[in-house]
Amino acid sequence: MIHSEHHRSHRSGWLRAAVMGANDGIVSTSSLILGVAAANTTQSGIMLAGIAGLVAGAMSMAAGEYVSVSSQSDTENADLDIERKALAEHYELEQEELAAIYETRGLTPELARQVAEQLMSNDALGAHARDEIGITDTGQARPLQAALSSAATFTTGALLPLLVAWWAPSSLLTPLVALFSLLFLALLGALAARVGGAPILKAAARVMFWGALAMALTSAIGRVFGVVA
Repeated sequence: MIHSEHHRSHRSGWLRAAVMGANDGIVSTSSLILGVAAANTTQSGIMLAGIAGLVAGAMSMAAGEYVSVSSQSDTENADLDIERKALAEHYELEQEELAAIYETRGLTPELARQVAEQLMSNDALGAHARDEIGITDTGQARPLQAALSSAATFTTGALLPLLVAWWAPSSLLTPLVALFSLLFLALLGALAARVGGAPILKAAARVMFWGALAMALTSAIGRVFGVVA
């Protein structure tokens, strides 16, 4: 009989980036549309503002992710360089260091030394990167991948309220954009919870609350500072 468990923690990296990008796209674009609409702007002006927000937001997400993940990648590479030098100059001490790590995790001193020796004989740098520094192949920083995925998910999320604004009649634009954006957010939260194995209703309510708050605030600002176009 084979026992298997289906864990979901390996999805946390890409799931976080995808949800953040799509959520930002929906919230920021719908809020921008509602804020501009509350200022009595024409529908063409609303669409122009929404499209400009989409492009600016996607580029901002891409640039932000690229810069932040590049910084993480630089730090990881610097740590790996330090470890390469230490392995070249003090191999035995590094082996003892790795064995000590395994001892703290519950192995006996003898077994810890054996594990350290065998792992380092196969891939010394990989063993220290994983167990001393905490760098793994799946979790290693990839700046370009992060930038492209964030821009893509933001654009996908931003297109949803934009399409509603383009389709809706002028008299119903504000309530329809608000309603559909909340539905999109609820669907996004539920989908992310389903993939990650979290409570669906809680996740959906969470993203809907913050989305509604953002839309309400920008609408209020549009009404306060709006002028008749």
